[in-house]
Amino acid sequence: MHFKLIISFVEDSKTDSVMNAAREAGATGATVINNARGEGLAKKKTFFGLSLETQRDVVLFLVEEHLSRHILEKIAEVGEFEERPGTGIAIQIDVEDAVGVMHQIERLVDVVEDEL
Repeated sequence: MHFKLIISFVEDSKTDSVMNAAREAGATGATVINNARGEGLAKKKTFFGLSLETQRDVVLFLVEEHLSRHILEKIAEVGEFEERPGTGIAIQIDVEDAVGVMHQIERLVDVVEDEL
């Protein structure tokens, strides 16, 4: 079984919604890294020198490759990445090898067979 790593940068107010949507789409778990910052095309707004940036979380999903695109699309939909610029991004990268995922493989075998 092959895996992809989905890395998503989401507004902290949407983290739980994104995680729930990803789980419904087939993700079996996630790791959240809190308090990330970044800057896109538009510079951060300030008010008297204070930054008005929204807090971000980095959410990592190790998912089965056949489910990855569907999960990625759900994350983008719930996170409103295309509708509202600056709300976040998500990418996926190939995972060459992984350990500690046997319990996921056992659960995903039937799901992936149904998809194929």
